[in-house]
Amino acid sequence: MKDDTRIVNAGRHPELYGGAVNPPIVRASTVLSKTIGEWEAKAKERAKDVPGMYYGRHGTPTARSLEEAIAELEGGHRAFVYPSGLAACVTALLSFVKQGDHVLLTDSVYAPVRRLAGSFLKRFGVTSTFFDPCIGSGIAALIQPNTKVVYVESPGSHTFEVQDIPAIAAEAHKAGATVIMDNTWATPLYYRPLDHGVDISVQAATKYIVGHSDAMLGIVTATKEAYPALKATTHELGQIAGPDDIYLAQRGLRTMHVRLERHWATGVKLASWIREQPEVAVVLHPALETDPGHKLWKRDFKGASGLFAFVLHPMEAAVANTLVDSLELYNIGASWGGYESLILPIHPNEGRTATKWPYPGPGFRIHAGLEDPDDLLDDLKQGFAALRRALGK
Repeated sequence: MKDDTRIVNAGRHPELYGGAVNPPIVRASTVLSKTIGEWEAKAKERAKDVPGMYYGRHGTPTARSLEEAIAELEGGHRAFVYPSGLAACVTALLSFVKQGDHVLLTDSVYAPVRRLAGSFLKRFGVTSTFFDPCIGSGIAALIQPNTKVVYVESPGSHTFEVQDIPAIAAEAHKAGATVIMDNTWATPLYYRPLDHGVDISVQAATKYIVGHSDAMLGIVTATKEAYPALKATTHELGQIAGPDDIYLAQRGLRTMHVRLERHWATGVKLASWIREQPEVAVVLHPALETDPGHKLWKRDFKGASGLFAFVLHPMEAAVANTLVDSLELYNIGASWGGYESLILPIHPNEGRTATKWPYPGPGFRIHAGLEDPDDLLDDLKQGFAALRRALGK
């Protein structure tokens, strides 16, 4: 089956629920057995990792249907669902490190993961080093004898560097390190990390999988080899998401392929127009031929999402903000991946340690939503007109 067909059918088993198209919401903590023999049989099945209903924290049919669907789309062995994208990132990392270990993380990493490395991991004796996102096979020089994880994110969700994941993964595996990738931007429809050497794929399902800005969720997919460690840590930390949020993710998943096509097309249209404006120093969108990561994107990715950024020429922040403040269809807000368009200031130099951000002007990140592309473009035009008035042009 092609991806568009798979995404509609993966994880659904109507025959188990009287023919119901969607897997039901199962709210459960206690799962009863009628006899000791039945209880003990369930315990044996759980020990063998047989999917089933044992206890709410170990998963329900609601959770398993989404996990099955994502694992199939990712080409992985098994997946787990978590109460947020950050919970997924944290659990993935903790599954493969212990006291005295070392972790390599891309300098473009999601900011809360950077904070985790500098606080939580550090408190428990795990050291971290950040690396240039564009390092490729050069990462071999940074790998230490105790390096256990190489954490990548491609492209970065603020600065959009596209990483040479196969090259990085090859060097990491030579040293016996596990490769974890944040794949939220592309989703498994446009990039399958495990096909490129990654061991663990993380997604903030809050974004494109849910797709409607109404639920927090994370999902981690593992290879067969990496699965046991992920499973152990997931259960030891008691990680499980609520069934109602999982159901919303199931609902969003079924239309993600058609939504992503619109996000992609609109994002490219907006980015292409922004690139031509004289006030703009650079547009950061891997699908544009002018983007530094375009060749890698074209080599490895099947598409692009609606998230990109642009940087203005140096000017006072108050002046630059007139562009955003005048917009009517782009709201200012964290997160992305929903139906609505968003814009947010970016500050790439904050926290970076391995690389220096080369653009001194103010920058903004856009998520191109599902509004009419021409309306979104017209709103940008009047926003840039307001900026020019503020600049005295």
